[in-house]
Amino acid sequence: MMKNIKYLGLGLAISFLNLSCDEEFLNTQPLGEVSESAVWADAGLAEAFVTDLYTGLGQGGFSEQALASLTDEAIFTHPGRNITTVTEARSNPQNPGWLDGTRNWPNMYNSLRATNIAIENLTDPQFPNDGGIVDRLLGEAHFMRAYYHHQLLRNFGAVPIADRTFTLGEETYAVPRNTYEEVVNFIVADLDKAADLLSEHDPARGRASEIAALALKSRVLIYAASDLHDMPTASANSDVIAGYQNKELIGYTSGSQTERYQKALDAAKAVLDMASGNMLDLTEPLSPEEATQTYINNSLSRNGGENEMIFGRYFLSQKPETGGRHGLHNGPNGYNNWAGNTPVQLLIDDYQMMDGSDFNWDNEEHASAPYEDREPRFYATFLYEGAPWKPRSPANQARDPLGQIQTGTYEVVNAQGEKVTHFGLDTRNSPIEDWNGSYTGYYLRKFIEPDPNFVDQNTWQEIPWPHIRFTEVVFNYVEANIALGNDEEARNWLNKIRFRAGLPAVTASGEELWNIFINEKRKEMVHEEQRYYDARRWMIAPETQGRQPNGISIVGTLKPGKELSIYRYDPEFYDYSYEVIEIDPGKENRLWLDKMYWMPISFDESQRNENLIQNPGYED
Repeated sequence: MMKNIKYLGLGLAISFLNLSCDEEFLNTQPLGEVSESAVWADAGLAEAFVTDLYTGLGQGGFSEQALASLTDEAIFTHPGRNITTVTEARSNPQNPGWLDGTRNWPNMYNSLRATNIAIENLTDPQFPNDGGIVDRLLGEAHFMRAYYHHQLLRNFGAVPIADRTFTLGEETYAVPRNTYEEVVNFIVADLDKAADLLSEHDPARGRASEIAALALKSRVLIYAASDLHDMPTASANSDVIAGYQNKELIGYTSGSQTERYQKALDAAKAVLDMASGNMLDLTEPLSPEEATQTYINNSLSRNGGENEMIFGRYFLSQKPETGGRHGLHNGPNGYNNWAGNTPVQLLIDDYQMMDGSDFNWDNEEHASAPYEDREPRFYATFLYEGAPWKPRSPANQARDPLGQIQTGTYEVVNAQGEKVTHFGLDTRNSPIEDWNGSYTGYYLRKFIEPDPNFVDQNTWQEIPWPHIRFTEVVFNYVEANIALGNDEEARNWLNKIRFRAGLPAVTASGEELWNIFINEKRKEMVHEEQRYYDARRWMIAPETQGRQPNGISIVGTLKPGKELSIYRYDPEFYDYSYEVIEIDPGKENRLWLDKMYWMPISFDESQRNENLIQNPGYED
């Protein structure tokens, strides 16, 4: 303010000296600000505004706390982060539990306001549409408005549609929730508009595109067709839903679920017809080695895996962001990392054997060597006892010259020739760090930079987060086909995914095929924020999400006549025993209640808007 006064005084002095008043000088705009009118009169500034619409995506799924830890995929190692409020069914309007920025009601509506500002100004552009720039920016804004509505819809059910900006002096801001059907239709219309506007523009990394709009439409419609949102089906499966007086807010109270599945099928097929490759044209399984590397490439979005990405959030190591610390947040404590979201045994056990048979602890061969001969995605996804990984830090390489994951307790022989206990370097009794270790005996490998020269502790990785990837759309297509009774077409596409994963074809039909599909998607899309929503919309959450998390206890005993002073994973020297253990309920005691199909609308939002009807199970 003082600076402006100083300049104003100087201007007045000059004007008096010249015996005239320079009104243009007095109307000079601040150098550090750009007026709204200037933004929408300039293509470059308008593009900068639209680019900023993507900030509502946050870090994607690369926040320190992952949505996987609210499911039967993982648990979060560190206490006090409000995750157990959700997993232990203690969510309520006063304390909903952990919600990151990408699922947060106020954040999403702030982002929606920005999208509406862009749409309103670009609908009547003040600059020429040279090279189709107006169409592209308007298409991106419609896509992002659809995306943020979809985030609200899949977490809270129907919400008030934000189809315009509100201004000061409106009669009321207490807008009621639209119906679920209305919100779905609004999102689909926005995505159709976006796809049309973007159809003449080549996809750019990290930005909306025609195929991204159609892929998101596929997701929205397969969700809408699901059992959770068909009120007769949902009511038959849940007393909480059956007793809810406003079912139109959480699903369809009329119409045909079959027709909704057909719309979902058509939407997915439109994407499949646009894209090709992605190694889904195989007629037989890849070799284990090639399948493992292919899955790694897809997860890293490199070496051909880029073809999987439809819409992603990208990161630069030169511009440090939380999303680039995924290795630090989740890697082993024996590598000086934080072991944040660690896989549970429930997930590990769902990975099949190499021949396509199920893993079974009652099978002595499986139980004695549970990490041998597993399907390739297992090795591309997890770090487990004996798994080869990166070199340890220079200070710790002497403890583990081979760079192997150590999650058990072992015998070694000390300098006096005595057998003593060696606690694995990646356990909670680690001699390197004894506070950040996994409770489950596993770590995540997927999405973590595997370069042996890359140190997760102090370097930012550039692996992008897949908001939408091609294989998700394939699963949408398979799901719709199964629901419509088109088992042959469903098997055909499901086997394409299995062949790429090195697994043999399945021949099942009906309910058996459906169960195979559920498990196939669980494994392929693990830690991609799919399981949280899938378990709910398929209404399998009561059987899957309330299960107590578990892990593994491993003991290595030296074989007679064998001695090692520095531990290494070596079945020639050690007999290993494996015992599945439950996580201490004092740390996390999971429970499912049907209110958890949706998050509660917070008390603060209800206070601001008295017309918001609360979600089922949270009304009291």
